[in-house]
Amino acid sequence: MEQKLIYGIQQIGVGVDDAAKGFEWYATRLGSDVRVFDDNNTATYMAPYMGGEPREKRAILAVNMQGGSGYEIWQHTGRKPEAQKTKFQYGDLGINVAFVKTRDVHASYKRLKAMGEQILTEIGREPDGKKCFYLHDPYNNILKVKEFDSWYATNGPDTGGTYGCALGVSDIEASRKLFSDIIGYDTVIYDREGTFADLKGVPGGKARLRRVLLGHSATRTGGFSRLFGESQLELVQLLDAKANPIFANRYWGDIGFIHLCFDIKNMKALTEECAAAGFPFTVLSNDDFDMGDANGHWGYLEDPDGTLIEFVETHKVPIVKQIGLSINLKNRDPKKPLPNWLVKAMALKRVRFKK
Repeated sequence: MEQKLIYGIQQIGVGVDDAAKGFEWYATRLGSDVRVFDDNNTATYMAPYMGGEPREKRAILAVNMQGGSGYEIWQHTGRKPEAQKTKFQYGDLGINVAFVKTRDVHASYKRLKAMGEQILTEIGREPDGKKCFYLHDPYNNILKVKEFDSWYATNGPDTGGTYGCALGVSDIEASRKLFSDIIGYDTVIYDREGTFADLKGVPGGKARLRRVLLGHSATRTGGFSRLFGESQLELVQLLDAKANPIFANRYWGDIGFIHLCFDIKNMKALTEECAAAGFPFTVLSNDDFDMGDANGHWGYLEDPDGTLIEFVETHKVPIVKQIGLSINLKNRDPKKPLPNWLVKAMALKRVRFKK
């Protein structure tokens, strides 16, 4: 049987209370202005994580064509989305922070501050020596803007797409059985314990933590791998306090980072490997599921702390619907990256906003 392939992080799910305004913010502030799909329908498969019922929703996939992963901006339209019920502290169980790449951290800081955004910290250095700062989006989700070297293009704003996230976990070694052994984040960039100056200003940032930043030794190949680029995950464990589950007593799709999604090939091989390792899929779509104008096979599993990790085997990405132009991935060589001209054609879906 063919082995699974992981092309990279496709997107991070961002729960908001207004998808249109959320897309505009991520487009105008962070350059993720390509609207890959805009899906208004009923979420059915995720009912177990939404009170046992299908829910009406709107989801917009926003991508930055300079490279990195996207944001699936997700809104409950049939009910009012809820915020975290307990006061957030860094290290709470779930996705804490989305990482945003920048070519010039000082330019990004100056620009976002001038736009009146909710900057949480000054520019500081992480344990790997890279400069970064933290901010809130309009929905109180935390983003880290950090120097990063992996780019698809450098012809746009100072910021690119996302390149990973920080995950609050209860046991780093247990979490690595999924993220390192199966998903491939097998390189330790740093492993530190204590308090951290770069987190000063982040809610709960003064706590004692263990932080392990992971990279991947294998170069991602095939599909959209060039656009996604390299990525990192940080596992964060509170050492002296109890970590609260971020989505306790709330629904998937409520306000916050709702999932981390990987673009993959060979779903059957992946589901079997995950089940054998003790991470069975809890949700699995049919083989040819329509996601607005896009199409694919997707599913979810839970990490050891219940954080939802999504995997999508993309079959079709529409470019110009009116003339039937789309990217078909189903019958291509899975290890061969898409040609640059075809990836760049996605820019035709860019949305312009008035300044």
